Amino acid sequence: MRGTTTAPVPIDDFHDWLLALLRPTALTELAVLAVCALLAWGLVWLARRAAGQPDPGSIMFGRRIIDGVLFPVLLLCAGYLAREMLRRSIPVAVFRIAIPVLVSFAAIRLGVKVLQAAFKATPLVRALERTISWVAWLAVALWVSGLLPLMLDELDEIKLTIGNTHVSVTTLIAGALTAGAVLLVTLWISAAIEARLLRNATGSELSVRKAISNALRALLMFVGLLVALSAVGIDLTTLSVLGGAIGVGIGFGLQQLASNYVSGFVILAERSVRIGDNVRVDTFEGRITDINARYTVIRSSSGRESIVPNAMLITQRVENLSLADTRVWLSTVVSVGYESDVDLVMRLLVDAAIQCPRVLREPAPAAALSAFGADGLEFTVGFWIADPENGQLGLRSQINLGILRALREHHIDIPYPQRVLHIKPRSG
Repeated sequence: MRGTTTAPVPIDDFHDWLLALLRPTALTELAVLAVCALLAWGLVWLARRAAGQPDPGSIMFGRRIIDGVLFPVLLLCAGYLAREMLRRSIPVAVFRIAIPVLVSFAAIRLGVKVLQAAFKATPLVRALERTISWVAWLAVALWVSGLLPLMLDELDEIKLTIGNTHVSVTTLIAGALTAGAVLLVTLWISAAIEARLLRNATGSELSVRKAISNALRALLMFVGLLVALSAVGIDLTTLSVLGGAIGVGIGFGLQQLASNYVSGFVILAERSVRIGDNVRVDTFEGRITDINARYTVIRSSSGRESIVPNAMLITQRVENLSLADTRVWLSTVVSVGYESDVDLVMRLLVDAAIQCPRVLREPAPAAALSAFGADGLEFTVGFWIADPENGQLGLRSQINLGILRALREHHIDIPYPQRVLHIKPRSG
């Protein structure tokens, strides 16, 4: 009858679903899905325009329009609404596979972006990203083929006894997924808080905010773990025994690890060393680039990085070259002949040092006759710089070249090493 609406034909098995893909209505679904993708793309583009220049490491936006979490989430919402509207008039087939795929896409993108924002690019993070991708796509394949409900029913029959509690394998899988989701959300929140705290922070303020960020992340991770365990149905009062065991483990096997974590918070709280300070630890000298909960990263002027446990910064002697003052005193030594004009040499050394842009005018460079060498007079010229993180070798070379040119222009002799050989005559 004209004007009546035909009820959608239910698709009960995999074979019927494959047949439904061959119907002309499948093209309509594909067109609607393409419109949903364009709509999501346009909304993300407008959001990026409204936000100005979002951070390339942003979880929501990412580096490109489809790189962040916002695009798959909007696409999933648009696809879900479109499916609900279409299923009133036509039997949906394309959206039956599209919605699980979009859910998997959003889950993968969320997991990857959160892990990249919360942790550095390490092999462990990349392995976790691949694990999330494989698990998500495997679940989609099992769901579309109809095998997932059957597998879950079979696994629900397998019971495990944990203390006085009987749980099925399905419950454990659901609990693991719930715990993973809760921890991802927790890491997302902590990453957002850390980005907000560390924005435009420098010097000692950066160290304090880093300490607050690390403490908030640890607290949120702990609360998230408790929420995840509660969602699974585990009685948290039974964790008191586990807490006692962990305490014993920390007291014996994990003592050094716990010491590093505690030392990290002490360093950030006391600000004895801060991000950006130039320090010397166990003959290694460099600039502190990061202070984590367990270790501190020190980068030398040659580009090498040293991973120093935080306990070492607390228990051993540390030379902080920029704790009270960022200026550093350097020197270079040159020898001239004994017949040279001492006053002229000292003036030339100071002039060569002060011509370098990195050398400070106050305090001014100074030269001194430091020793009577075996081959000539030894002069030491000292100077101050305010940017030791830019390296010292290039600066020394520039000053030494200036000294060499000045001495040659004034015909001041730079003596070669001289040695006297005594040849003992051979007896008869």
